[in-house]
Amino acid sequence: MDHLIKDTATLELFAWLDPDSELPGWDVLTGNPFGTTLPEDQFTTVQNYFAEYHLEYYRQRLYNDFPSRLHALLLFATRVDAENFRTKHPNRVFGKHLVCARSKGAYTVSFHDSSWLDYLRLPHSLNLSTLDEVSNHYWRGTLVEEIGLSFMNERWWEPPVIEALFQGTLEPIYRTSQTLSLPGFS
Repeated sequence: MDHLIKDTATLELFAWLDPDSELPGWDVLTGNPFGTTLPEDQFTTVQNYFAEYHLEYYRQRLYNDFPSRLHALLLFATRVDAENFRTKHPNRVFGKHLVCARSKGAYTVSFHDSSWLDYLRLPHSLNLSTLDEVSNHYWRGTLVEEIGLSFMNERWWEPPVIEALFQGTLEPIYRTSQTLSLPGFS
């Protein structure tokens, strides 16, 4: 699959939104450091910002045609990806609506496995060459499950959750009901 698309063909993408959020200023949940606060502690905050910084730095050097994570809307490629994200990060979608949106006019979009962000956010120290390698896999469109990663001397992998970095115009199609309970709790 070509994971960088510049087109006008209609495209449907998904996002978890607060009930009062409207397009296009939605709060994306796939890792935008300027949206909803993700971490509960300062170490995690610094680690998240550094991961985003390094991905952006690497994109500017080698993948400049791709939308920036800092300036694009971060969405999910499919409803299944959005639901898988909810399963992996229930606290980040609690009380939010799943929204489907359709592209309108010309756009640029690239697709990436957001599990790379989960890996970068683990409490470990990665040297610069490893950060470059992870960034290259992310921007190249490689799935985490295709690479033999390790964390704390154990094999680490996550199922893919494909995010879409979108630049263009979107219009909402529909909203689903809120997620009012965490998985496993009714």
